[in-house]
Amino acid sequence: MTVTVVGGGLAGSEAAWQLASRGIRVSLYEMRPENPSPAHHTGELAELVCSNSLRANSLTNAAGVLKEEMRRLHSLILSCADANQIPAGGALAVDRDAFSRMVTERICAHPLITVERKEMQALPESGVTVLATGPLTSPRMAAALQALHGARDLYFYDAAAPLLLTESLDQTKGFWASRYDKGGKDYFNCPMTREEYDRFYQALIGARTTPTNAFEEERFFESCMPVEVLAKRGPKTLVFGPMKPVGLNDPEAGDGRRPYAVVQLRQDDKAGRLMNMVGFQTRLARPEQEKVFRMVPALGEAEFARYGMMHRNTFINSPALLHPDGRLKAKEHMFVAGQMTGVEGYIESAASGLAMGINAGRAYSGLAPLVFPEETALGALLHAIVSVAPEHFQPMNVHFGLFPPLAHPPKDKKTRNSLLAERALDALAGMQKMYGL
Repeated sequence: MTVTVVGGGLAGSEAAWQLASRGIRVSLYEMRPENPSPAHHTGELAELVCSNSLRANSLTNAAGVLKEEMRRLHSLILSCADANQIPAGGALAVDRDAFSRMVTERICAHPLITVERKEMQALPESGVTVLATGPLTSPRMAAALQALHGARDLYFYDAAAPLLLTESLDQTKGFWASRYDKGGKDYFNCPMTREEYDRFYQALIGARTTPTNAFEEERFFESCMPVEVLAKRGPKTLVFGPMKPVGLNDPEAGDGRRPYAVVQLRQDDKAGRLMNMVGFQTRLARPEQEKVFRMVPALGEAEFARYGMMHRNTFINSPALLHPDGRLKAKEHMFVAGQMTGVEGYIESAASGLAMGINAGRAYSGLAPLVFPEETALGALLHAIVSVAPEHFQPMNVHFGLFPPLAHPPKDKKTRNSLLAERALDALAGMQKMYGL
């Protein structure tokens, strides 16, 4: 007897690892590389598509608390991420190729995990299953899920940022620094004057984009908005968003003044050959990306290792379809994990897979699945996706607003967040002791 895990992304890989770590045999189905997705480039497990950042590492940030909880629950994804970390200020960023390669090697080497390289075309009718096909789930599987509730398809359009060759950057027109000098000189900053920005802005909002499906409404996830869509909200939107100059003083300015706008590039691989345009996820056509982004002075001769792109993400209506422990109401032998449940982000997807791996293991062993305490980051996130009104459901990242409030919250935000983090880790420790996690 085995547990079936469908999908070899972050959530599926983590779920399979959690099951195998508990002595349970796993069949992990991954359709790539024989049946590629619109956004993936390799056949590796846990491939990172949009960015190489797993966001903040600090315990004063909810994403940092979630990562610490995962480390304490023996997460494969966090172990591999920590082993392949590259400089990114206060964030956890990884060499994406080395990271996914390590996940793949560890999964394939585990004696209790069998990786099946083929597409699962229908929902399994029996046997404990973790469904983690991700937001790029195949049309057949998406149709099978939609048939469970008969509602309109739920989706949003997501975008990835370009990767540039480091050697092609004009180092004389940019400077290395982290915002507010946190974490060292980990970002290459491309400053712009007001005049340079105005010309860039006009070119950006007028550039040609790749079309979405003609029959679909354009829906974008707010925290991964294409830069050109964000720019159309107003001329100053970018300078208060991904191009904000606060905390960055150009040493070449001489008088300590900060630039009017800044494009930040973050290292994407351990060797430092590739740089990611931070916050510049885009659906611009390829020739337009070259024309517009090379208007940034330091990027005048930039060479593209990968162009930005857009893809359609599918998610289910979790409040209508899932129990609080992650089981499908219509098929209670099946747990659903990852971005398709409406958790948004790499770390959230992996955390969901971790929780469903634990619960699938308990179900396989005849034990009741767990509902994580809302005081934990993981519990707050999983509670949020099943507790809102189904008609208003939208994907979400983890944030402290999902946590139950403190009885006596201090006014200082940093102190308040530290107390929420302390309470979360205490709650997790209590759960680990109670259930032997």
